[in-house]
Amino acid sequence: MFDWLRALTFRLGKFIVHVPLYVAGPAMIFIGALDSSLLSLPEINDYLVVARCYAHPRAVLFFPMFAAIGSVLGCLLLYTILKRGGLAVLHRRFKLEHVQRVESAYARFGILALAVPALLPPPMPFKIFIATAGALQFPRRRFLLTILIARSLRYYTEGILAVFYGERVLRFLRDNGLMIVTIVGGMVLLALAIYLISNKGRAAVKAAKE
Repeated sequence: MFDWLRALTFRLGKFIVHVPLYVAGPAMIFIGALDSSLLSLPEINDYLVVARCYAHPRAVLFFPMFAAIGSVLGCLLLYTILKRGGLAVLHRRFKLEHVQRVESAYARFGILALAVPALLPPPMPFKIFIATAGALQFPRRRFLLTILIARSLRYYTEGILAVFYGERVLRFLRDNGLMIVTIVGGMVLLALAIYLISNKGRAAVKAAKE
């Protein structure tokens, strides 16, 4: 993490911990929206959720939802921009080979191609999946619901763990992020393989080809 980002995260953490909920909640939504759209603030949402839930254990019941809502709003903004701009804007913003990999992931895994990056911590890329969903005209309702569920699961898990383990949760995510991404990605591929091998999966594939 860059020095300026570390300093910003520390200041925001103190702010989020000490201000009343009616200030901390909207602030968390605003920060989450910025991080998921116009800016890139790695781990800052995770840190703020952990800090607030550790300092105020009862906040774990509702505070992670503020972060999830902010993330949904930011993703919706980026989705809308790319939906209007189309593939031309997408290809100007991201490298062509990266876009092609994401498009292939959507074609093969459908909704999982969006849910998994939304659920996992860095270094898993995320914004390119949001941008591609917009450019490919992914259904808006399914898009928003997927982001809300995945982000809520992520932030609530971190909040609950923070009540018991504090900032060690973030250190674990930071040190083992790549391992988590690899394990979850492997589990998703295994689940997909089992589905495709099953009778229901074969029938779905056959119907799609017809």
